[in-house]
Amino acid sequence: MSCASIIQTIPVSSFEELTHRLQSEDVSIRMQVLPASRNLSYAERFALVKLAVDDPNSRIRYDAVSQLATLGREDLEASKAILQQTLHNDPEMDVRAASADTIAALKLVEFFDDLQAIYHSSSDWLMQFSVVAALGELGEPRGYDLLVDALNHPNELVQLAAIGSLGELGNPSALELLIPLAQHADWQVRYRVAQALANFGEPAQSTLQRLQEDPNPNVAALARSLCST
Repeated sequence: MSCASIIQTIPVSSFEELTHRLQSEDVSIRMQVLPASRNLSYAERFALVKLAVDDPNSRIRYDAVSQLATLGREDLEASKAILQQTLHNDPEMDVRAASADTIAALKLVEFFDDLQAIYHSSSDWLMQFSVVAALGELGEPRGYDLLVDALNHPNELVQLAAIGSLGELGNPSALELLIPLAQHADWQVRYRVAQALANFGEPAQSTLQRLQEDPNPNVAALARSLCST
């Protein structure tokens, strides 16, 4: 039997069947529901996500919140209510961080105050990382001061996210902070700085040109590609 024939014999689960599976006591069955829903309509998938965000299993809730990044505009008000709940109250930090990611993907600028408050109140680096990354994707100018603060975060991944997000915001004031980092000892920092500087146009060109001669080939290649575009 050919691969195509095998694929054709796999049954496509109906919305009703998947809804029933979400009620199973067997977590392994429930975990299969959202991946199995890919062939359903967005409206049906959204309905399953609304059920799955209350699942006792954190991996299922994480998947549900993450899928809202694609499905959330099926019912934006309902999505906002879900994200408000999970961002602040989910007991699993991964789920709360996924909520921040989804807020950014949906461009929900009205959540800025929530994200800012969580960044300052949380001691979890993953949560803070997600907030910093989200603020760049949101493109909310009010996030500038928080991102400047995050440049000095003790976690290097949060620092890298802050560099990238400052680039996405494109506030010219960030150049005086980013350009010196083009000489940072860590090549990953220099690489992220090059990416960020590409958003600033002519004022950043001289630094990008210098980075074309960076001792790290990854940084040099990136800078060359950015200068040629």
